[in-house]
Amino acid sequence: MRILSVFGTRPEAIKMTPVLRALAAEPDIESRVCVTGQHRALLDEVLGLFDIVPDMDLDLMAPDQGLNPLFARAVEQLDRVLAEMAPDRILVQGDTTTAFAAAQAASHRRIPVAHVEAGLRTYATHPWPEESNRRAIALLADLHFAPTPGAAANLAGEHVAGPIHVIGNTGIDALHMILRRLDSEPPPAATPRKLVLVTGHRRENFGAPFEAICSALREIARRADVDILYPVHPNPRVREPVEAAIGQVPHICLVAPLDLIAFVQAMRAAVLILTDSGGVQEEAATIGKPVLVLRETTERPEGVTAGLARLVGTDATTIVAEAAALLDDPPPLRPSQLYGDGRAATRIVDALRGRPVEAFVPSA
Repeated sequence: MRILSVFGTRPEAIKMTPVLRALAAEPDIESRVCVTGQHRALLDEVLGLFDIVPDMDLDLMAPDQGLNPLFARAVEQLDRVLAEMAPDRILVQGDTTTAFAAAQAASHRRIPVAHVEAGLRTYATHPWPEESNRRAIALLADLHFAPTPGAAANLAGEHVAGPIHVIGNTGIDALHMILRRLDSEPPPAATPRKLVLVTGHRRENFGAPFEAICSALREIARRADVDILYPVHPNPRVREPVEAAIGQVPHICLVAPLDLIAFVQAMRAAVLILTDSGGVQEEAATIGKPVLVLRETTERPEGVTAGLARLVGTDATTIVAEAAALLDDPPPLRPSQLYGDGRAATRIVDALRGRPVEAFVPSA
């Protein structure tokens, strides 16, 4: 069986790494990799960290690239890759333009599509364009790997074609890999100030929402007990307004995106995380850190329901108040298995090989 895994962004690469390792251990599977380079430098960092050597690199990234030109280039070039490699099945991950383009190109060639991290939904226009991408992929796929029972229920309600397996999130597999590396290192030195870690990059927050988030961060940084660390996404529509708004504010440290190991170290050191990232919501729950979700809705409601995350949107007053509540009276959180148990990749390979798949059962 020849399996072609297609991805192009840093989060996709992180979440597909455990799958690639599990596929490589199967003697009857020929595992091939094609990357689109949708996130060039951020992708390359993960490829190097995990020693992933793609069989094909399309290098599609262009400065300030629009979604439609990226999608068009991706479909055209992926069609050539599919014709050349003739895979028996492709694997796509998540909800990126790369994932949607790969699924569409494969569907046109009648090549079966397996979707990793399937079934996440808000049933709203946000997050944009991720919500439309993942719903479209569900229509094109015939094998669905849902991270949680809730995601599987979404797919069942949509009457998608093909089996649905609840496997946990492969991103949690990758997090466990990093945590094992860090177990042999000494813990970070204690500091008198509380570390607040911030990430933000989603297109739906471009413009006024990012301005409001920065206003909230300025106010939070006035506290005498807080340092804010913000690894800023290189997209100019994120980096430029953030640097202009808070680049010179005391106790706010803007840095380039951290490598994966350094970012996990920062999560472990933080007392509070503010993010609009889906993956960070899962990772924070796994290591037991409180999260404020800087979005109006989330496709990962499990953390909110369990009290591990708070959905606060982008209103500056709300963000400041919710952050103060958690900083002044931190909740007694502990590591959870709400989003995965480190065995998602094994379940994927079992399904691909036709072996019984033991469903993931979450626990908070």
